[in-house]
Amino acid sequence: MELFYTLPENVNLHTRMLVIDGDEFHHLVRVLRKKEGDQILVTDGNGLRCEVRIVHLGKSSLDGEILASTTVDSPKTEVTVALSMLKAPQRFDFFLEKATELGISSIIPMMTARTISLPSSDKVQGKLSRWRTIILSAARQSKRYYLPQLYEPFSFSKVLTLQGYDLRLIPYEGSEVSPKVRCAGKKILFLIGGEGGFTESEVAASEAAGCSPISLGRTILRAETAGIFAVASVRSQLLQEDCVQWF
Repeated sequence: MELFYTLPENVNLHTRMLVIDGDEFHHLVRVLRKKEGDQILVTDGNGLRCEVRIVHLGKSSLDGEILASTTVDSPKTEVTVALSMLKAPQRFDFFLEKATELGISSIIPMMTARTISLPSSDKVQGKLSRWRTIILSAARQSKRYYLPQLYEPFSFSKVLTLQGYDLRLIPYEGSEVSPKVRCAGKKILFLIGGEGGFTESEVAASEAAGCSPISLGRTILRAETAGIFAVASVRSQLLQEDCVQWF
């Protein structure tokens, strides 16, 4: 059964009713042709899992009766990637889609010394809206009960001040350190540079802030590939360790 999303404020467990609107309503009704009486699976993106029967279709929203509900355990391992915004928008979009499918927890668009694409303040909200749509579509396809958190763009220096991580790693082509770290049950932050990578001063600043430079191999990866590889490497390690609670 396909999974659909609604905002937490649209769910009322007391009355056993919920509302779906916006893009999800359009996808349900205009694309999939769902009708009153059909049963669907719905989440609020915060772990709530609801089996729902559609009871009323309006012009821009639907009402659903919650037949059964449960809360899915939150992932014990969390991966955040701070990725430099890229000159080609479709490359950043590709990262968002694949990282969401692979189980990323948080995404931070980042501005570094070599970031080429610096959106003006009046265009940031438009970019965030498009990125959220990409994330939602990928999460729906992969049946994620926890949506990744998308931050507004941060400067590199601001990312270095973020706290609450067990591991802070910065893949860097000048490093020969293999990322042999245990990831299970930890909160991990990867810093990924854009076109041209990080400057030497940025790497030095990251080390001074407690980040560990690592290598992702001898070949130079595109920024979006490096970001996807980082998330996939954690997922692969968890699968090898039988840590099935990932999404």
